[in-house]
Amino acid sequence: MSDLADSFVLALKLIFTGDREVLAITARTLAISCSSTFVAALISVPVGCLIHFNNFRGKRTLISVLQTFYALPTVFVGLLVFIMFSRAGPLGFLELLFTPQVMVIGQVVLVSPLVTGLTVSALSGVAPEIKDTAVSMGATRLQMVRTMLVEARYATLTAIMVGFGRAISEVGLAIMVGGNIRGYTRTVTTAMALETQMGNIAFSMALGIILLFLALIVIVVPSRLQQR
Repeated sequence: MSDLADSFVLALKLIFTGDREVLAITARTLAISCSSTFVAALISVPVGCLIHFNNFRGKRTLISVLQTFYALPTVFVGLLVFIMFSRAGPLGFLELLFTPQVMVIGQVVLVSPLVTGLTVSALSGVAPEIKDTAVSMGATRLQMVRTMLVEARYATLTAIMVGFGRAISEVGLAIMVGGNIRGYTRTVTTAMALETQMGNIAFSMALGIILLFLALIVIVVPSRLQQR
């Protein structure tokens, strides 16, 4: 118990003294996760709108598949991305394997079904009367969709924040396609896994505290938005 307390104190010291490696890993993690979440949102929100506002055969099945992908294993996505971008893969000529760029691509694949499904749920929660009112007042289809999105903005932002939480906390994909290269592709989760195996508990705990703080933000912000 004493060793744990000492590690915790040392971890706090690393954070508050601004340890360069801790800060660099945190900044890299935020850059990769924010980039992937932003790209995923640009793709997923319009796709979610297309699914919600159009009736087509197999719509319920598609939504069920999206919801199934909420629990998509990160290592499976990592395997698919690895195969695609390896030298023997169809996109190997891009030479992106073991780079931050391919980590962003992998996280976009991981996060997009989650954000898309939650966007559909957010739009489904808007009262139908709002859509009917917009149409009766002569709104075009695009204006009607925009009105519905404005009404569902907090739930949609919550969907994006949940996607960010999924991206920043994953580890399997990051190791498989990023390679956990120090100073280049090492993130908070991959660094924690490595440093714990090496016995650097204090360093791992410092990163863990930062990850918990970021997770707290992911939980608090959507909660406040939903209350509004």
